[in-house]
Amino acid sequence: MTFHCANPDCAVPLRLLRDGRLYQFEVRPQVPAESVTSAKSRSLSHFWLCGECSSKLTLVFDQMKAVVVKPNMAA
Repeated sequence: MTFHCANPDCAVPLRLLRDGRLYQFEVRPQVPAESVTSAKSRSLSHFWLCGECSSKLTLVFDQMKAVVVKPNMAA
């Protein structure tokens, strides 16, 4: 679980989930498909953006870079 805003430029601590947006990403190891034999080879990771950051930013998962903060297209 996360304990602060996922925006590296923000240090707001996580106190209430309703004061922002929680993201969940399924993380899979980068191994050949034939060597992956069970669901244990993947895991869920959670990230949180505070209310101010989530109004203008979003999180996306990039297999090469992991979690990336991007501008919210709806803002």
